[in-house]
Amino acid sequence: MSYGVYYHIMIRIVWGLKITDEHTLEYLLAFNGRIHHLEQGYWFKFEIMRVPPTPERPHGLGYSFTLHNPEGVRLIGFDNAHSVSAMGARFQKRGAERDHWHRTEDDLGRPYGFTTADQLLADFFGEVRRVLAAQGVGDTVIGTSETSKRKKP
Repeated sequence: MSYGVYYHIMIRIVWGLKITDEHTLEYLLAFNGRIHHLEQGYWFKFEIMRVPPTPERPHGLGYSFTLHNPEGVRLIGFDNAHSVSAMGARFQKRGAERDHWHRTEDDLGRPYGFTTADQLLADFFGEVRRVLAAQGVGDTVIGTSETSKRKKP
């Protein structure tokens, strides 16, 4: 991936430059509704907006970052759009929406320990690279588009 958010992350991780999490968050909020098209028809999408903080979302963000195959099937995702059971607690009642991630297309979700926007991006792109490599797909962004439900901040 040689575009946008990935470039921003690489500045931070590879070159070790100091970028505040608030800067990363503001940069990321501007990507709400953006779809990045990859080789062979794969794509990933960002949905992120500020929401009132709650005990389940103390960071005050509603987000969904997903990677899809050419048929539109979600392969992995990080979001807080629905509830998930705690690991090993399949018989417990699900609570409110919480931060979680889906490691595969069939994964119903597992808790994700949100710390910062910067770490969320690093974790998301780490999983994107893992899945794309397993599929034999490159990670170069070849274009972008916007979703029809993109909301202006």
